[in-house]
Amino acid sequence: MPAEFAAHADRHSEVPRYGNSENTDILPRTPQHRRQPTSAAKGRVMIAAMAAGAAAAAAYTAVKPATETTTQTVLAAAKAPMGGSAGAPRGVQLIVVTPIADAAVHGEELANGQAFAQERAEREARLQRPLFVMPTKGVYTSGFGYRWGALHAGVDLAAPIGTPIVAASDGVVIDAGPTAGYGAWVKLRHSDGTVTLYGHVNTWTVQIGQRVFAGDQIATVGNRGNSTGPHLHFEVLLCGTNRVDPVPWLAQRGLSVGPYVG
Repeated sequence: MPAEFAAHADRHSEVPRYGNSENTDILPRTPQHRRQPTSAAKGRVMIAAMAAGAAAAAAYTAVKPATETTTQTVLAAAKAPMGGSAGAPRGVQLIVVTPIADAAVHGEELANGQAFAQERAEREARLQRPLFVMPTKGVYTSGFGYRWGALHAGVDLAAPIGTPIVAASDGVVIDAGPTAGYGAWVKLRHSDGTVTLYGHVNTWTVQIGQRVFAGDQIATVGNRGNSTGPHLHFEVLLCGTNRVDPVPWLAQRGLSVGPYVG
């Protein structure tokens, strides 16, 4: 055999060596034309696929009318366990997500919250009000007792027409409107059975059965009925029938009608 052919045959039949080691467990390298694509090549393939998917999604959105759903881009890893399965999708996917609630629902919840907060604030303000208040701001012109041969069963507090009249204590309206002698009145029944009467009123702002709190406006000062001038005629009826002098009744509750001016 010629020398050049012998040398060529020896090169192909020689067992590869790795330094001075006799390790033969390392497999021969794969031929160059059978190697798998490199990571850089894989990245280029994935980028191309993503670009194609994005272009298709954009074209679909451009021709399809807007709906109540939204499109979000999420990773497939967020949808499946890390182990995955042979048929599990890989890469980036377009997932259609339906909104949990729309703006109308949130608006209704906000309105309900604001109404609840306002109602609670009003309730707290009422609880902080005093239990008893003066029924109006006026001048003490006439007291409880007999006058001109008849019992004047209350006190008169003179004030301009239209001056607010308020509930002296918490109670329920048992009468409101025109009546003989007083012209027009409002009557309240309180929790202990006491009734307070507000006479000669010009207007009334409550109705029978309505619940009121101390300090709530119930009427305005007037000059109706048998009256000698604009004033509030205020009476206190224990148990609803027994008329008593309002001056000491108010004083026991920390209130004063002021000096008597006649």
